[in-house]
Amino acid sequence: MPRAWVVSTAPMQRLLIVFLAAFDAVIAAAVGIAVVLAPLTLLWVVGIGAPDWSALWPATGAIWQLGHLVPLAMHLPTEYLAAAGIPEDAASFSLSLAPLALAGSTAVFAARSGARAGRSGHWAVGVLSSGVVFAAASAVIALTARTPIAAPQLWQAVLLPTLVYLLPSLAGAVGTAWRDAPGLLAQLRHALTDLPGSWPEAPALMLRGAAVTLIAMIGLGALTVVGGLIFRGDEVIALFQAGNFDAIGVIVVALAQLAYLPTLVLWGAAFLAGPGFAVGAGTAVSPAGTQLGVVPGLPVLGALPESASPWLLALVLLPIAAGALAGWMLRARLATPAHRSDLGLRAGLAVGVAALSAAGAALLGWLSSGAIGPGRLAEVGPQPGPFALAFGLEVLVGAAIILLTPQRTPHPAAAHAPAPESRRVDPAPTADAAVRDVPRDPSRLEDENDTAPIEPVPIERGLLASSEDETDTAPIDPGFLGRD
Repeated sequence: MPRAWVVSTAPMQRLLIVFLAAFDAVIAAAVGIAVVLAPLTLLWVVGIGAPDWSALWPATGAIWQLGHLVPLAMHLPTEYLAAAGIPEDAASFSLSLAPLALAGSTAVFAARSGARAGRSGHWAVGVLSSGVVFAAASAVIALTARTPIAAPQLWQAVLLPTLVYLLPSLAGAVGTAWRDAPGLLAQLRHALTDLPGSWPEAPALMLRGAAVTLIAMIGLGALTVVGGLIFRGDEVIALFQAGNFDAIGVIVVALAQLAYLPTLVLWGAAFLAGPGFAVGAGTAVSPAGTQLGVVPGLPVLGALPESASPWLLALVLLPIAAGALAGWMLRARLATPAHRSDLGLRAGLAVGVAALSAAGAALLGWLSSGAIGPGRLAEVGPQPGPFALAFGLEVLVGAAIILLTPQRTPHPAAAHAPAPESRRVDPAPTADAAVRDVPRDPSRLEDENDTAPIEPVPIERGLLASSEDETDTAPIDPGFLGRD
């Protein structure tokens, strides 16, 4: 009966997972739209008056799509070109530098939803249903928010946001199911861990080490951005003043810069790795040197250094330190005697962590690069290839230093050393044991540390308790020891 009940409730549980995952996808898309639409509506009401939804909704949809990695083909109207003094050859351009705050929030929400589906044991249907629902929401936004000013390609407007949600959801579901949930992945995990040797543990350790290095570099990139804003805050304020923004303009610019803050953090990570980034074709910002031409008048770009100092080359030690941190964490997990002598395993871990870190750096470099305008502004951000190569080599150096350093092993004689006298346990006390417990004569010892055996004190047979035969060894009365 219990087995039949479990079988009958399995389809219902699977259906529940499908509905919950689909609901998560709807909430993720709605939250992203609300984050964009709410401040735009408020600013419109304060600055203009009654909201015009025919203009607000296309603007909201375009910003949401750009935040989910969808390139926008911009076509500025002629009236705006005349009012802003922009030449006609700059009327059409591509806008593809994404404000990663929107994509990051969607990815985090999707990963949590996927992890919940992974714990349920039916992660595949949960991930599939959430991906289909988010693709439908992306299609609705793309079809209803079309405008001639910002026109994305329809397939990109549907596919790219779906991938932003689907891939983190799949990663969260598979990772959780691999670690906790029963089923096919659990059987595969047990089959791999039961293999002889230590190599079955290597993939999980490599992923852990690469995650450590990438998180460390993102944190260091954030500190770099904060340092630039602190040391060049006067330039940032000067650009705000030069823009002659009113109160609404200041709020709009501040919100836009806040949305691009994760993108700037990745620029800081590329700067620390060495290759740096560009703010237009023919420009470079790196520890080796800074070459800037005319840059956009965005206030946050005032934090860019005008020149580079030779001391900035020491910043390359920070990615090496991130690799060393990952190596130290992995070395702590390889502290067993079987792993100490496995030099091939530790070398493979160092190479694997460096390769995965380089792949992650290439992905982050691609996400944080794009175009923000016509002409030379079509190349902005780090180049994924050099960023990945430099970061991978630095992580390899740091991880190899820690993982390949010989570990201290205990001396072989220490493992076979006799136990201390105080920890020896004698068997049950006998007459001979009672004799050994007789106090020693100090005159027979050469010094206090002498451990020469002491002859037993003669004991008369008559003082012992009577026994049935002469070979009987009855216990000795300690009170008679030492008497004549």
